[in-house]
Amino acid sequence: MTDSSANGSGGLMNRVLGRVVGRAREIELVVAALAADRHVLLEGPPGTGKSTLLRAVADELGLGFEFVEGNAELTPARLVGHFDPARVLSDGYDPDVFVDGPLVTAMRDGSLLYVEEINRIPEETLNVLITVMSERELHVPRLGRVAAAAGFRLVAAMNPFDAIGTARISSAVYDRVCRLAVGYQDAADEVAIVQRALPGTATDPEWLAGAVVVVRRTRTHPDVRIGSSVRGAIDAAAVAASLSSLRGLPATDPTVGLDAALVALSGRLRLREGCTRSAEDIVTELWREVFRPPTTDEAGGEGKVAAPSGATRG
Repeated sequence: MTDSSANGSGGLMNRVLGRVVGRAREIELVVAALAADRHVLLEGPPGTGKSTLLRAVADELGLGFEFVEGNAELTPARLVGHFDPARVLSDGYDPDVFVDGPLVTAMRDGSLLYVEEINRIPEETLNVLITVMSERELHVPRLGRVAAAAGFRLVAAMNPFDAIGTARISSAVYDRVCRLAVGYQDAADEVAIVQRALPGTATDPEWLAGAVVVVRRTRTHPDVRIGSSVRGAIDAAAVAASLSSLRGLPATDPTVGLDAALVALSGRLRLREGCTRSAEDIVTELWREVFRPPTTDEAGGEGKVAAPSGATRG
């Protein structure tokens, strides 16, 4: 990435914002860090658009993008590459026999190496990345030295709130990356995300705003440790549209909306230890709070219908 590409930030920002709802500040910071030839780590809860943001920036900048899913099975050999056993028997340990892994591919091509959920990979694999970030080169047994071409950078994402199957990221990693915390977007942006995700679904705007409010309230409910991302609202709207056809009722019907929410949200909630309630109880509580029938006073008299309670509040 050149300075001139970073300087044309107006057009770049507009193009990326055409693919990512909101996030203008985060996009600017990621572009600036990449233009400065820095490695980047995005931290935030699931469903905050970390991967979408990084992919959009890479695409619009014309950067190569090697994707790696972080998990316990990501060994150094899978990340770096390996010699083809069958060809080794006939050709020996020739460089042409080596099968590049995503790390070596990104280094040779000067591309971005995107590691999703970097805090899920084994420590020995993480150590390989630390070496490459520091030295910009890698020594592979029987292959030799692999130098990173200009443009190679590590971009990674992680959910710091999930403790299952994760490891603590060492200070050695943080010392080599530019870290950006990514939180949930505001209610208006999340409504726009749902609308963009379901372009062919006719959904009542007030109902959709209320569904987003329910999802957002799961994140602050006292019995919930981890609430739903905006994906819960997307699924609730999609299921409600399908369920309304099956039942011959509008998606705004209380029974349709609540059942759709229960299916979409109950599995996404992580309750606090010691909580005696079920996820279904909490989803039902929140849904009825937001979509409770308005009183006569709230409706402004007979014949007028008020918006769902809380539909305009995040």
